[in-house]
Amino acid sequence: MARPGPGRLGLALGLGLALGAAAGAGLGLLWRRRRRRAAARPSTVVPRVLVPAEAGDGATYTPLLTQGEQLDVLERLDFVLRNISELRKEVEELRNSLQHLAAEIVGEVRSHLEETQKVTRRRRFPFPRERSDSTGSSSIYFTASSGTANTDDGESEGGYTTANAESDYDRESERESEEGEDEVSCETVRTVRRDSLDLVNEDETHLFLDSSLEEGLGQLLQQADRLHDGNEQEKREGFQLLLNNKLAYADQTDFLWRLARAHSDMCEITEDADEKRSYASDGKEEIEIALQKWDQSAECHQWYAILCGQLSEHESIQKRIQTGYIFKEHIDKAIELKPEDPKAYYLLGRWCYQVSHLGWLEKKTASALFEAPPTATVQDALQNFLRVEELSPGFSKAGRVYIAKCYRDLGKSSAALHWMNLASELPANTKEDAESERELEEMQAVWEE
Repeated sequence: MARPGPGRLGLALGLGLALGAAAGAGLGLLWRRRRRRAAARPSTVVPRVLVPAEAGDGATYTPLLTQGEQLDVLERLDFVLRNISELRKEVEELRNSLQHLAAEIVGEVRSHLEETQKVTRRRRFPFPRERSDSTGSSSIYFTASSGTANTDDGESEGGYTTANAESDYDRESERESEEGEDEVSCETVRTVRRDSLDLVNEDETHLFLDSSLEEGLGQLLQQADRLHDGNEQEKREGFQLLLNNKLAYADQTDFLWRLARAHSDMCEITEDADEKRSYASDGKEEIEIALQKWDQSAECHQWYAILCGQLSEHESIQKRIQTGYIFKEHIDKAIELKPEDPKAYYLLGRWCYQVSHLGWLEKKTASALFEAPPTATVQDALQNFLRVEELSPGFSKAGRVYIAKCYRDLGKSSAALHWMNLASELPANTKEDAESERELEEMQAVWEE
């Protein structure tokens, strides 16, 4: 075989060196580009975690995250940081809003307290000057609107009127704005007033104020009693009337038990279950305060029992049975303190009738919870209802319907019919009377069949 000549061998060697140099230059350029990319990346690159690919001393290590996965993690972290920053801004805005709201609430409470103090100052001067052109009472306390037009009276927001809307307090306020025009005369009047007051004995002044407050309280209680005996709208007016005067007479037993009674009225006339519970609960709290001070008040015991019964209507069977004992205890105490009160006997008769008609579940629950479950018979209920008629004939339509039901349960048809006829003669004055009238109609329908 012929061997290549020297010229051809040199050409091949030169071509090989040129290819090697070109390959080296290409690798060098690629290496420099990678270094530049690595230098341009953030310094917070996730470190590679090496894990052994094979066991043993000769194990090789491979990265846990690839370069693409690391970039994805960085993007996610950046997204989380942005959200945290936005959340921090929202929290700051919410904090500022709450601070602004708190400032508004404090301002409203402060203005309410100032208004209350103004009302209190007005009540400290219960002696308005006589007015020759006044056609109504001179009482400074709110009275319910009677519906009669009267141009001299001013009407309040709750539908109440004051006998003298142009009160002495208002005229004193007007005079204060005129003091700058006539300071000398006003100072003279004040000096004369001080001199005249110094001549009055301090004890006599207190007695005079106390007697006037008692007179105002008497008028207020009469108004509250009249509204209590009225329709639903008048009961609402009576409730608001007592609330408006609570600040002045919260330490008077006759006022407090009437306020509790007004809560009971509102519990009866409202239809919403939550409002019923609220009225009964608030009224119970009011009368509990009264009982702590005046344990010998029959009315306090009576209305405490009534409100406990109203509140128990929204509670469990166990709580109702437990309330039954409390009801009976306070009604017995009310009868002991005031044995001639027909309402107390009516309440006791109703309790006896309900206990005598307890269902199987109620009886079993009472036997399981209490050593001595409540016991009463229809005859016990009848005696109490008859006692009501003895003390106050025609006391209520519901009372006579109960008497008819007792005689019916005892098998005395003629007596039941007699009391059904007597019950028909009475009007339905209360919500309970209206319910009794429906029962009466059912009884009459059965009797006619």
